[in-house]
Amino acid sequence: MSIDDPTIHEAAEDMHVAETRAMFALKASHSFAVSDAQGNMLGGAEGMFRNDTRVLSHWILDIGGARTSLLSGAISHDNVLFTAHLTNEPLPPIGGQGAPAGVIHVQRMRVLWDDRMYELVQLHNFEDTDLTVLVRLRFEADFRDIFEVRGMTRDNRGQLLPAEIDGDHVRLGYLGLDGVIRRTVISFSGKPTVLNAQRADFEVALPRQGNAALYIEVGDEYFPPSRVRYRAAAAAARATMRHRRHRGARLKSNARLFNDWLDRSRADIALLVADLPTGPYPYAGIPWFSTPFGRDGLITALQTLWIDPGLARGVLGYLSKYQATETSSFRDSAPGKILHETRAGEMASLGEVPFGRYYGGVDSTPLFVMLAGAYADRTADFDFIDRLWGSLQAAMSWIETTCDANKHGFLSYAPSVTGGLVNQGWKDSNDSVFHANGDIPRGPIALIEVQGYVYAALRAMARLADRRGEAASAGRWRARATALRHAVEERFWDDQLANYGIARDGDDSLCRVRASNVGHLLYTGLPRRRRAQQVIRQLRTATFDGGWGIRTLAQHQARFNPMSYHDGSVWPHDVAMSAAGMAHYGERDDVVRLVGETYEAATHFGMRLPELFCGFSRRAAEPPVAYPVACMPQAWAAGSMFMLMQACLGVDIDGGRGTVNVRRPRLPQGIDRLTVHSLAVGNAQLHLGFERIGGRVVAYRAGGAPDIRLRVEQ
Repeated sequence: MSIDDPTIHEAAEDMHVAETRAMFALKASHSFAVSDAQGNMLGGAEGMFRNDTRVLSHWILDIGGARTSLLSGAISHDNVLFTAHLTNEPLPPIGGQGAPAGVIHVQRMRVLWDDRMYELVQLHNFEDTDLTVLVRLRFEADFRDIFEVRGMTRDNRGQLLPAEIDGDHVRLGYLGLDGVIRRTVISFSGKPTVLNAQRADFEVALPRQGNAALYIEVGDEYFPPSRVRYRAAAAAARATMRHRRHRGARLKSNARLFNDWLDRSRADIALLVADLPTGPYPYAGIPWFSTPFGRDGLITALQTLWIDPGLARGVLGYLSKYQATETSSFRDSAPGKILHETRAGEMASLGEVPFGRYYGGVDSTPLFVMLAGAYADRTADFDFIDRLWGSLQAAMSWIETTCDANKHGFLSYAPSVTGGLVNQGWKDSNDSVFHANGDIPRGPIALIEVQGYVYAALRAMARLADRRGEAASAGRWRARATALRHAVEERFWDDQLANYGIARDGDDSLCRVRASNVGHLLYTGLPRRRRAQQVIRQLRTATFDGGWGIRTLAQHQARFNPMSYHDGSVWPHDVAMSAAGMAHYGERDDVVRLVGETYEAATHFGMRLPELFCGFSRRAAEPPVAYPVACMPQAWAAGSMFMLMQACLGVDIDGGRGTVNVRRPRLPQGIDRLTVHSLAVGNAQLHLGFERIGGRVVAYRAGGAPDIRLRVEQ
């Protein structure tokens, strides 16, 4: 099916422009919708997606035969409602007189609920005469798989089905090569004067100072739209989002704009969370990664563990359920491995891509064990850990077996040759691992930060085994952690760099490259203190930190490019992991600086941190440079604020002892007071206050259960 109206083809040809416009996203259940500020979807990265299929590719509102003029477009603070305020271009006469531009206010409101889009178009006539206005909606459903939308080509596609038109609705369909019929039903509260497979026209009578409303629904089955249905969907979406936003502790400061960042970060995580049978799980990001990712979910859970351990529990439960049990080179699976990514679209179903359930991430498995250990420390929920114990043992079995295949005991990966990922760490672009001269190394590849994750996983398993009375296993894992630490210090440290190299390759050669991966190593606590301090000194220099946070790659390295995906850009989650690592070694001044830089970057992105942005050095009166196709919102970008604040405040929670420890707390610059409300410790809650008094920050009990112990090291 194609749209005959030439202007919609012009919109498609301008797809590259869409990548640079402000995009607005709504999400609910397994669906999301992305549009421009006017609420239009022009077929680039925009559209309504359900289960990794674009079920609405074009959605364009015209008034009087012309595009509307934008007044404003915004998403509500709770991420539930998109609203665009528009006005008309000059109106041609329809059975009466025409009208000048700017006399009709058009308010376009949209909510997504239960895999269905609800839209309200309201018109108000401010002209001093009665008007009849042509309202036109142009649409198309291309039913393209998310990987096609991202740029992959297919040799064959399924069949677009003939449109079925019935009074107040039109049914579009596609029969996939997988035998599944996917449908989009567009229905209207009033019968259009013209309705076909590409558009719906309405002649709307607008008396002087009068109003008119049109309700529209887009889903996979027909329901007659109405004011009642629209309001019910909006109310249900708001109630669900309110519940998610109020999970866990809440932070509030004395600064309004800083609170906006806190609230936006919490709202973005709430937006991305799906309530699955195994518990809440943060989908990675919109538009490209609105699905469970192992690594992203695990890191987001680590970032928010101190304020909301329930999210970590949901992540662990889901990943345990879908842990690999068989070996497949296509899916890069092996018994014990933790999921990297899952997809529900046609291409994944057919095996055209391996991502239906894909396990090609080298770091998800040790991160899974790390999170389980951290969750147990935070909550003392050992009943849940006991239920996970089989999964944790299987994960460790895969880790140890894979490490044993390396002569130094490192966890490594071989680049995929079956259509999966070439690089399998968090920097998974093809050119993110290289030698000092820029050459791409031969596999298997052992990444520096992954060895830190394994070190932390071994120590976590030792602690858990001790609690279970399994002393022999605990001793073995503790000994392996010590041996791994010595091997990393011996084989990854480079005296000339005064830093750790990014990786060791299949020839056992060190990739002598300064990269932000070492910040993750600091987070795990593996480096010796003296070496950690050398690394931190480099991370604070202008070669790494251009003023908006730590770059993924230091300047003057072979492949440095501030506009690249992983070779010089700034990723907020990467900055937060590095800051938490610095805090581990007591470097609070660096943490305060990074909080400030990240916060100031957020102010230029509407208080919503993107997945990444360009790593150009900061210049006076200039904002950070956006990366044009970054996901926004992105779960671990939103979670970064909470990891940064934990590192700044020095908060650590010992669930087993019922104790909140605060070590050398700091507050961000410009913040004099901050309260952590309803911090859960066991079945009780503590309100924790921080205040700047003179030259120091004081932490104190601001309320809550008296039996929670608070220990403060000022």
